[in-house]
Amino acid sequence: MPDCDLKDHHASLLLLCVDLQPVFLQAIAGNESVQRRCSFAIQAAIGLGLQVAFTEQVPQKLGGTSPALLQLVPSPTVFPKTTFSALADPAIREWIRSQRIEHVLLCGIETSVCVHQTALDALTAGTQVTLLSDCVGARRPDDAQVCIEALVRAGVHVLPSETIFYALLHHVKHPFFRPYTQLVKNYSG
Repeated sequence: MPDCDLKDHHASLLLLCVDLQPVFLQAIAGNESVQRRCSFAIQAAIGLGLQVAFTEQVPQKLGGTSPALLQLVPSPTVFPKTTFSALADPAIREWIRSQRIEHVLLCGIETSVCVHQTALDALTAGTQVTLLSDCVGARRPDDAQVCIEALVRAGVHVLPSETIFYALLHHVKHPFFRPYTQLVKNYSG
């Protein structure tokens, strides 16, 4: 469980969706599963009132975020970037700082490049990081596993999305509990 008591800090949490662009999704192993799990995480985050933001790697050349994912967010916050780490981009870094984000939940691609560098830069900036283990992907799964292990040693929490969102709900009396359990059922399998 992350050090931050998640259930009491919704306003300081951000689900950061890294480079979920079709050009990258098509290139990674298990792309349909990654997109499906990211869709689940986005809907759970929205239902819990968390902020959700998307990054896009050089969108003018590589295209934007998957429309199926963007449409899940009523007014999506989208940041184009040319850096591999989202936090190496001054506009993204400043926006996260201005939103007083204390904990970033990370999903997206590619685990061994942009996700890895974003997680490390967030830690360096003093922000807690949880990598949603079922919501990331890579062209080379073995490389991704090595990077995830290195991120754990660096202090990143790595947990499945359901584990994190159940921790945020905290109990069955939460107003989002029933819709959340329906989401879990809809995305099982």
